[in-house]
Amino acid sequence: MRPAWAGGLLLAMLFAAPAVQSQTAPDIFKATLTQPNQKTPEVSTEELRRILAEKSAAVFDARPPLEYAISHIPGAINVSPKPDVPMSVYVSDVAEIDRVLGGDKQATIVLYCNGPFCGKSKRLSEELLEQGFTNVRRYQLGAPVWRALGGAMQIEIEGVRYVRAGDHTAVFFDARDAEAFKAGTIEGARHLPKPDVVKAKDDGRLPMEDHNTRIVVFGGNAEQARAVAEEVTKNAFHNVAFYVGTFESLQAALN
Repeated sequence: MRPAWAGGLLLAMLFAAPAVQSQTAPDIFKATLTQPNQKTPEVSTEELRRILAEKSAAVFDARPPLEYAISHIPGAINVSPKPDVPMSVYVSDVAEIDRVLGGDKQATIVLYCNGPFCGKSKRLSEELLEQGFTNVRRYQLGAPVWRALGGAMQIEIEGVRYVRAGDHTAVFFDARDAEAFKAGTIEGARHLPKPDVVKAKDDGRLPMEDHNTRIVVFGGNAEQARAVAEEVTKNAFHNVAFYVGTFESLQAALN
């Protein structure tokens, strides 16, 4: 016969179990890919966010320049490709990274590319080690996971031109105030100040039937555009980029 106290102990264990599980539950923001036989360690999304906020490392986007211009993690640096290397095994030019870092082989470096199945940052990390760099890490989850976890991207003017010419499903949003928007904006742009983001989900401005739609936000300056882009991203849109320049520079470049 089971002792009288056993039932109480069992109930206590069951009620205690969720608390134990919550302490050990995996956190996707702290996750890394953890590939076998890797020569350089990885950083998580949480670590990369902290690194970018604190500017405690040089973060390099290991993708080609046009891809960087179209959409990159804010604060990342891009350099030209290594000469005479096929696109299928693309790698950035280590000599250019060395120049950017002023020859400091002990500089803290973080690399990223197009996610778990992309080899660009891994190839670059190994070339950096071969050239004597000693503090190299990778955000191997890359741009796709950064976006999926709520990270807005940054677009350069070359990227804006590319999107305007080739992606006719892209939606451009003007984050400036109503008066500035009415005074003139770029062709086809929709008005979207930050307070309107949630409302825009029901009034037709945001593409609610296709959350994969490319969204580009511009404003009076990069800070205004970024604030709106990040708010849009928080509402489950994961292909969002903000233009880094002023509205005047965008308008001049597109005319």
